[in-house]
Amino acid sequence: MSSKSDMLLEITPLADQDCFFIVERIKSEFSFPLHTHKEFELNYIENGAHARRTVGDSIEEIGEYDLVLITNDQLQHTWHTGACTSHEIREITIHFPPDLFSEKILYKNQFQSIKRMFELGRKGVTFPQDFIRCVKPMLDSLVNESHKFYSVINLIVLLYELSTCKDIRTLASTSFAQSELNIESRRIKKVIDFLQMNYAKKVKLNDVASLINMSPEGFSRFFRMSTGKSFTEFVTDFRLGCITRLLIDTTKTISEICYECGFNNLSNFNRIFRKNKFCSPTEFRETYGKNQLII
Repeated sequence: MSSKSDMLLEITPLADQDCFFIVERIKSEFSFPLHTHKEFELNYIENGAHARRTVGDSIEEIGEYDLVLITNDQLQHTWHTGACTSHEIREITIHFPPDLFSEKILYKNQFQSIKRMFELGRKGVTFPQDFIRCVKPMLDSLVNESHKFYSVINLIVLLYELSTCKDIRTLASTSFAQSELNIESRRIKKVIDFLQMNYAKKVKLNDVASLINMSPEGFSRFFRMSTGKSFTEFVTDFRLGCITRLLIDTTKTISEICYECGFNNLSNFNRIFRKNKFCSPTEFRETYGKNQLII
């Protein structure tokens, strides 16, 4: 099984003096392997129904449209032809440097939604089909804009519009993406530190709530407001990230991984894995292995 060190590091055409790089392609298949790169990436796909997208430990079949933002230089990703039969797949890829927006700018009120989207993008984010159709004219305009200055303004406007989407969805598991939540609350940070040390054990909400001197009810509300997930959902997400890492980076059996990551029932483990990853652990391991490139 290949390790993370075997991942292809893509050197993008983005020059130091450029604000961003954009390329449009019409193709009949996806052939680029799993890879990472230091630049932020916004990738749009049209006419790609049934192609398979891999972002971290998220493997999904895409619809007619797909739009993904990735802001993590360690998050491997690729698109695979899968069951897609289209011979006119349209792909628009935009790369821009992480420092296109300074920290001071992102902390301004007008840029708060973009800042939040970039934080979520560390796990990769995708947008619903209807929303993608709404921003498609902006992508078309960006491709056809010849004036360099206005193209940058158009990109900023596009990013802002994307950041207003209410149904933005993260892809990779937190622990798999090795993405630290931007949580200013010391209490939440304390809970996550506890979870990192104890996810393989039985984690009770009451025990965690008492850890930060809160009632279980108050803690549940507080945790959802801070992370966007219930505590149970977050624990499951965290464990699945650890599981997928072990599936990729080790040759341990499914059963060994199941019990090592806090599940005490193999059937329940398989059910939860399939519900969240849309495939069995064995299928995930096989699929991920096919997408890797040994270098």
